[in-house]
Amino acid sequence: MKIVFASTPGQEDEIDDLIKYFYSGILPRYFSDGEIKEFQRLGVLHTKSSQDAYGTLRDAFYVMASLQTLISILESPKTSDQHRALFLKNADNLRYYGLLFPFGYDSFLPVQKRGDSFLSVFAPAANQLLV
Repeated sequence: MKIVFASTPGQEDEIDDLIKYFYSGILPRYFSDGEIKEFQRLGVLHTKSSQDAYGTLRDAFYVMASLQTLISILESPKTSDQHRALFLKNADNLRYYGLLFPFGYDSFLPVQKRGDSFLSVFAPAANQLLV
């Protein structure tokens, strides 16, 4: 008999927050708004099943760690072969745990990067209007 613990609501909330950050903080640096809308339509970084649960406690931990690692790599100012290997391993982890992640390392090459001054409907606002 094996006892398995389900993912916690806190873990699922953290995964959802990481996915939202990936869409608002990472993807706008490399892709246009139209491409990001298409990613949303395709369900990129979402589970293939209709359930939003990430399985067991262990599975949710691996998904969180993989998302955090990918974000860290893509926000790094310099890239290396070690980053490529880590990226590929963590992208495979996301696919293994049922998240659609159709990107390769080359999808995020610095040549495509639009810099820090990018405008996107997906990026958070730089300031707020107070009335």
